Amino acid sequence: MTSTEKIWKEYHDNLRRFIQMRVSDKSVADDVLQEVFVKIHSGLNTLKDDARLQSWLYQVTRNTIVDYYRSPRPTEELPENVYFSETEDGKVLSELADCMRPMIDVLPEPYRQAIILSEIEGLTQKQISERLGLSLSGAKSRVQRGRLKLKEMLLDCCHFEFDRRGGVVEFNPKRGRGNKC
Repeated sequence: MTSTEKIWKEYHDNLRRFIQMRVSDKSVADDVLQEVFVKIHSGLNTLKDDARLQSWLYQVTRNTIVDYYRSPRPTEELPENVYFSETEDGKVLSELADCMRPMIDVLPEPYRQAIILSEIEGLTQKQISERLGLSLSGAKSRVQRGRLKLKEMLLDCCHFEFDRRGGVVEFNPKRGRGNKC
């Protein structure tokens, strides 16, 4: 039977290169590599055929990379003056938010429910799927379609001006729409 130490010596560099081709940050690649070897160490006893070691190692590595991309990332808090402050941007978004609720209310039921749960109540898509009795992909689809329908409604009612980061800096109702969306 092969040991984790022997695998480290033989495959460490190749696995690191394999990971770095898929993860751009070297320190993240090192973290993923470390996680790979934790999994290798804890699962090595499940490998029944040493001839399949290399394919098993790369499968563990691929799965760990997928896990990395699927895992939630810690987020940095935005500075107070970005988007939601009482600056002009904050005022614009506040006005735009006033238009959103009536639009949400006219969405078809499945999409309205998904948008309310995700955007207003702040549930994750997994929680939405459990609450609505849907598969995770079904919940994701409803939220995405609801967002798309809202976007279409917004673009139908207003002209938007965006900053270089894609944030809304100004919007104006299209002709014939009055002051509110």
